[in-house]
Amino acid sequence: MNNSGNTIFDHLLKGKTIESNDPLRIELQKASYATIQLTQRLNNSSNPDEIRKILSEITGTMIDGSVSVFPPIYINYGRHLSIGKNVFINFDCTFLTLGGITTEDNVLIGPGVKLLSEGHPLSPEERHSLLPGKIHIGQNVWIGAGATILPGITVGPNAVVAAGAIVTKNVPANTVVAGIPAKCIKTIENS
Repeated sequence: MNNSGNTIFDHLLKGKTIESNDPLRIELQKASYATIQLTQRLNNSSNPDEIRKILSEITGTMIDGSVSVFPPIYINYGRHLSIGKNVFINFDCTFLTLGGITTEDNVLIGPGVKLLSEGHPLSPEERHSLLPGKIHIGQNVWIGAGATILPGITVGPNAVVAAGAIVTKNVPANTVVAGIPAKCIKTIENS
């Protein structure tokens, strides 16, 4: 893969649609299968240090020793995944990361959470194209069990995404959102 800043992976991070007939799309598939191979190794481990080491291989960055991951976890392309310090990722989470996912420090991610930084156009003629959208999870966020966060979403610091919520719009800092689609149900007062 060249480092010119003009690869198909760079285009995804810039939010550019990848058309279904893009000849470089095969690179996405190759990278995803390489990541799947690493996640299978990670998912077969119960050693926290080994899990962080493999996750570092997946992301291409050093994962801090304060990060805890309970396998299984599913990641399709780790190089666009950034994980802060003191992050906890519970069992059975799915991160589709081609569009980019950032979790800042002190984030709690419940079991079965899905962070999906990519989707497809509604038009049937264009549906096999790939639409990326960065996800940004701010500091001290708690994402409850089974919640789904869709492409292009920012969850502000100290926010809570309730269990089972589907987040289709940005979540302001210090709020609780719940439901399908998620709506603000409470403001969190600092103590």
